[in-house]
Amino acid sequence: MTISVNGQKIYVSMLDRNQILQLRKKYLSPSLSLSYNSPLHIVRAKGQYLYDANDDRYLDAVNNIQHVGHCHPKVVEAAREQYGILNTNTRYLDETVVSYAKDLTSYLPDDLNVCFFTNSGSESNDLALRLARNKTQSRETIVLDGAYHGHVSSLIDISPYKHNSKGGSGPPSYVHTLPMPDSFRGKYQGKKAINGYIDELKEILLSIKKQGKQLSAFVVEPIMGCGGQLILPDGFLKRSFELVRDAGGICIADEVQIGFGRVGTDFWGFETAHVQPDIVTMGKSMGNGHPLSVVVTTKDIADKFNNGMEYFNSFGGNPVSCAVGKAVLRALEEEKMQQNANKIGKYLLQELKGLQSEFSLIGEVRGKGLFVGIELIKNKSNLSPAYKEAKKVVNEMKRKKILLSTDGPDHNVIKIKPPMIFNKQNADELVLKLSEVLSNIDYE
Repeated sequence: MTISVNGQKIYVSMLDRNQILQLRKKYLSPSLSLSYNSPLHIVRAKGQYLYDANDDRYLDAVNNIQHVGHCHPKVVEAAREQYGILNTNTRYLDETVVSYAKDLTSYLPDDLNVCFFTNSGSESNDLALRLARNKTQSRETIVLDGAYHGHVSSLIDISPYKHNSKGGSGPPSYVHTLPMPDSFRGKYQGKKAINGYIDELKEILLSIKKQGKQLSAFVVEPIMGCGGQLILPDGFLKRSFELVRDAGGICIADEVQIGFGRVGTDFWGFETAHVQPDIVTMGKSMGNGHPLSVVVTTKDIADKFNNGMEYFNSFGGNPVSCAVGKAVLRALEEEKMQQNANKIGKYLLQELKGLQSEFSLIGEVRGKGLFVGIELIKNKSNLSPAYKEAKKVVNEMKRKKILLSTDGPDHNVIKIKPPMIFNKQNADELVLKLSEVLSNIDYE
């Protein structure tokens, strides 16, 4: 087939859609899912758009990994250039890793200044647990219900989104689950919901103490992703961090989904809550699709971890990864993407809330910056989740060439988290087509 790249027609030999499906079925794990009722065959991407094998263009409104846009030229060139010079591990002196660590930590509070480079958000969160457990000499961990922190075994243990769902076997005894602080459909609702959730946290901390155990860590996304793009109640994180620290625990902020300016008003999610964690984990967006992630912590926690057992990562912090990371930071700054996320995010939320007044199916619109959730409900009296309708909406939007997906414990939240170059025209197109879809959706 022939595709167009930068105005040039290029012939590409490739398998067709059915051939790929058959080979996936034969050679890939059956647990590896595909998006949409009719999967897409994507062959190239640019900016906020994906292109299929027929060269049809789709607006990508859900890919927060390609943070500064698909195939951003500055990122591509940085990877290409560094790969042609040097790519090796951190056992040698090299400027790229220390330069990037310096640049990255300049966006964080002064005390958060020691980096452990890894290759995925899962790897970062696993290491963060090791750091906390080493510091406290305990495994007792508090998490939020509905949270997801990664796919490795240690993180499935602390991810209720996984271990309490189909195929899961629940948490181990050292994991303590706080009800998801959802003031809309949660255990406690309304403006005073925070008091109920804080009381639940106090009960967990008291239970750990009565058992004669030491708290290790409180692991939290400052804005929940798989929990349904959930904004935590005002003041919840501040009061939680105070209680956890009083109990001798470590506060871990999982910024894998929401960091690097996505929330618009701030560079990090935890800044929106006016708190400072002891450990911050990052991934996904920081490499714009390149496998790059990091744990950043305090000197005290890092020094405690330096107990004679070397920490080494074959690929973490390699020159190509760090060159890519630096290019992402440059693109964010030079193209003022955080400011764009703030401006367009506010506009998008405003327009979506306009749809909420028109369609009863929309129970709540929430978000910060370009991290937005639309929760669908069947009726306003019992707030029952409209998960079948949400799935229909996503598939119909795909038919209209806009890509979205669902999330939340009940899979009834439509999530919007596009590349940071998402613009007003994109927002208008999304809202218009969503209105068309909602006008014709069959309720079940």
